[in-house]
Amino acid sequence: MKASLFGMMSIVLVLSSAYVFAQNALPDSVKALGKDIYQNKCSVCHTKGGVEGAPGQELLSGMSSKAIYAALITGKMKVQGQALTDTERKAVAQWLTGRALTDTKLPSEAYTKFYLPQKVSYESGWGGNPEGTGFVKYSGINADNVGSLKLKWAFAFPEGTQVRSKPAIAGDWLIVGGQYGEVYAIHKRTGKIGWEFKADAAIRGAVAIAPAASGLRVYFADYSTNVYALNLASGRLIWKKRSGKHPLSANTGSVAVSGNTVLVPLTSFEINSTANPDYNCCTSSGELVALDAVSGEIRWRHRVIPEEAKISGKKKNGADFYGPSGAPVWCSPTVDVQRGLVYIGTGENYTNPPSKTSDAIQAIDIKTGKLVWTFQATQNDAWNLACPDAPNCPEKSGPDFDFGMAPLLIKGGNAGKDILVVGQKSGMVHGLDPVCGHVIWQNRVGKGGMLGGIHWGMASDGRKVYVANADNFYALNPGEPGLKAAPGLFALDVATGKTLWYQATPACPGVVPCIPANSAAPLALPGLVFAGTLDGHIRAYKAESGEIIWDFNTIRDYQTVNGVKGKGGSLDGPSPVVSGNMLFVNSGYGMFGEIPGNLLIAFELDNK
Repeated sequence: MKASLFGMMSIVLVLSSAYVFAQNALPDSVKALGKDIYQNKCSVCHTKGGVEGAPGQELLSGMSSKAIYAALITGKMKVQGQALTDTERKAVAQWLTGRALTDTKLPSEAYTKFYLPQKVSYESGWGGNPEGTGFVKYSGINADNVGSLKLKWAFAFPEGTQVRSKPAIAGDWLIVGGQYGEVYAIHKRTGKIGWEFKADAAIRGAVAIAPAASGLRVYFADYSTNVYALNLASGRLIWKKRSGKHPLSANTGSVAVSGNTVLVPLTSFEINSTANPDYNCCTSSGELVALDAVSGEIRWRHRVIPEEAKISGKKKNGADFYGPSGAPVWCSPTVDVQRGLVYIGTGENYTNPPSKTSDAIQAIDIKTGKLVWTFQATQNDAWNLACPDAPNCPEKSGPDFDFGMAPLLIKGGNAGKDILVVGQKSGMVHGLDPVCGHVIWQNRVGKGGMLGGIHWGMASDGRKVYVANADNFYALNPGEPGLKAAPGLFALDVATGKTLWYQATPACPGVVPCIPANSAAPLALPGLVFAGTLDGHIRAYKAESGEIIWDFNTIRDYQTVNGVKGKGGSLDGPSPVVSGNMLFVNSGYGMFGEIPGNLLIAFELDNK
């Protein structure tokens, strides 16, 4: 079976199986009524050409039934909801999401009093700093004592199958999101909940913390592109704003906050809609949206593809193709305070004609949203989930060589000057001039493919760049037969890009499925690197040699601090988090054939 075909099938099955399973658990009467209400009273606004900014059905299906029901009772859809009976409101909410209107009640002992001192230190965002380097300079954990890390506690997200929100740290608290829109403040020593908030849809990115006149605020986006600002001290909502305009716009990356600007990367669920041969493919573009941090109002909107899509050809079934489209922004923005720029990576085009902004790194003026420069790494890469053979697959489809990771801005270091380092799903690592995007060096560390090469990220201590290479054998690049897969962790010299060491991902006998690959973003400390693998291991590597000096298999059942059944799974997505003498690791990634789980796990140095 071709890798691209396997990838298409696995993605579609993962996206649909949980929904279908839950739908089957709903009474037939509820399903029939909910479908009738949506098709006859809702769909006219929630489709392309409907009300601008209204999320499409596919995006609504990723929300919680409670959020949709609440919107019909007290939210933005209150007027429309007043025309429905309560039975009808509940039915449409459940039919859209495939989930019953129920809440998991946590025991009282899962909670504790939330308290913040007057002055509190914090660290947040995808890479832990505006430059996105994934480097923590000060920590109690080092290469000499890492072997004494012991399990402290495990927290289970109710009903969860994937844990992909990177926690922010504020004093003694972790602020982290969940698969069904839940956001928790969790005490880092005990794992107990100080406050909780319910967003409308999944929180897939990192939580950001930034100061405001009224105190520290918490910022994040949900999958439906709603952006939230909360009061850190109470967890209460300050403002909420939908940032997407296209009905299928979505968010998977993390927001970044710079001064009074919240930067929100947007992708599109349209990549999944292409599997339907009758879908009018495709009209969306990746975006970066800037919001005012105080009010939530939109300041500017940067479209990766400047022009709107139009009819561009005929599909195999005779219907029209639309384009250019795609070039989604999966990753998180990286801020260059000195130059007043924000850097993003873009994905492939969904349809032809190809654009010059797909599979690219872009630099954007943070004040105006104007494009400053574009570096395109792979041309003519038009691909979607209909490939290789279904009607919505573009003619001469490409390899799907996204920039899925956030760029790293490495300042000074052994390069002697600033350098922007980015990894691509082709397995290529690029060192770029942040002023103009010109190539300084390149190094291809693997074969690459739909699920990596460099999938989620890298980290740097200023001297080395630590590169997690997935090279997932289920979805390797079928071209370039001379290239060999090399899953594992690499260290490259920042100045030259030269490979300094390579540590292959260890084999995983007895694990089903066994996918020995490093896909998740790593975390760098002085002399130490933490990196997770798709077979569920979190490992510590010596920064100088790549030697593995600590290894913990997270795949097991856990007794959790919040009383919910806990199970570990694949480690994918964000890096671990370190605070003082503690390490925090997400475990569970039930997508792309990986191992589901629902845990946030805390480790602590054993000082005995």
